[in-house]
Amino acid sequence: MSAWLTAFGAGLLFGLGLWVSGMADPAKVLGFLDVAGRWDPSLAFVMGGAVGVTAIAFPLVLRRGRPLFEGGFRLAELRHLDARLVAGSAIFGLGWGIGGFCPGPGLTALASLSAEAGVFVAAMIAGGVLQVLVDRPSGLPDEGPSA
Repeated sequence: MSAWLTAFGAGLLFGLGLWVSGMADPAKVLGFLDVAGRWDPSLAFVMGGAVGVTAIAFPLVLRRGRPLFEGGFRLAELRHLDARLVAGSAIFGLGWGIGGFCPGPGLTALASLSAEAGVFVAAMIAGGVLQVLVDRPSGLPDEGPSA
């Protein structure tokens, strides 16, 4: 249960940061992607802040040998680029560019009761369900966070 509570707290903190920084607004994200027009660098500053905090905190966590509220790290096992990774990245980028949301800001924008955010999140959930059905025909989910 503590893993789920920790994940909820981290997600809440992330969402609050997106909301305070204005990154839940698709116009801000699209403004950042519009390098040939009226470019908005604010996303770069938000990312710079995140990278700065990570640069300080992550070495401390690694030195500790495990995350604060978990028994160990669960890292990706894939160590090479494959067609699935490239295709998934391209699809993610297209969805972000067309919708103006990536998953975090899309979920945060639901609080505004925006129809665009609702459609985006519904499509994101449908994509996740499709991935489960394609990868695991039995429909059994992967094991979630350990308790």
